[in-house]
Amino acid sequence: MAIPLPEAVFLGVVQGIAEFLPISSDGHLALLQMLVGGEADAWAGGQPQTPAATFFLRIGTISAAILILRKRVMSSLTEGLRGVVRPSLLKDTQGGRDAVTVALATIPTVVVGLALKGASEGWSSSPTLVGACFLGSALAIGSTHWAPKGDKDTPSSLGAILVGVAQGAAVLPGLSRTGMALATLLWLGMRSERAFELAFLMSLPALCGAELVAAPHAFHGDDGIPALIVGACVAFVVGLGALQLLRGIVARRVVAPFAVYLVPLGLATLAWGYARP
Repeated sequence: MAIPLPEAVFLGVVQGIAEFLPISSDGHLALLQMLVGGEADAWAGGQPQTPAATFFLRIGTISAAILILRKRVMSSLTEGLRGVVRPSLLKDTQGGRDAVTVALATIPTVVVGLALKGASEGWSSSPTLVGACFLGSALAIGSTHWAPKGDKDTPSSLGAILVGVAQGAAVLPGLSRTGMALATLLWLGMRSERAFELAFLMSLPALCGAELVAAPHAFHGDDGIPALIVGACVAFVVGLGALQLLRGIVARRVVAPFAVYLVPLGLATLAWGYARP
């Protein structure tokens, strides 16, 4: 059944905010769908988010990230491709080093993500497990309050792999990919601006790959494509604002307060899970 326009707009706002701020978009969308399932009349007919909706919303937020990071994206692509012919560029240029870092992070992101994919689908309908993951995100984000102020521009090979593992684990709803990546990078001693850039740069290959895989399976029947395009545009615009906001927050190293939101949300979700019949 087609998703109504107001619902598509609302989902676009939620996606644009939660995809980039360290609060877990998948966790929030899973929570919304569980609430909808319990109160069908409360949500535009109570229809859950379709694969097509997920596809379009993520296209919107991925486009926002590419636009904000366009210089870093182009630099890593250009120097990475040139480095195939001249390997010295992979060490001597920032774009080349970024390309290596992204490649090293993408492998564990994909491996861990695929290993946890089955579990993530089951967890998305469990408020107890989603709540526990919200608390996991809060722990990671809150810990950055004590992370040392770093001066590095590029993580080590092991550091890049660790970020990839953290991003792969964030396939579980409630674990924030942004939060896990930022926390890991800040603890690895990255400069604040570089932690922001790398957190999203390292996630783009896996996100784009997932969208390519999902594309053939995203459309079934009347999904209300015009409304979903509007939702994607909303996600794009809101995502741009969220990214700029987060860039300033990371620069001032005040990421930890997001835990103040996630802790009560996680506890409330856990309590709801235990209270449900």
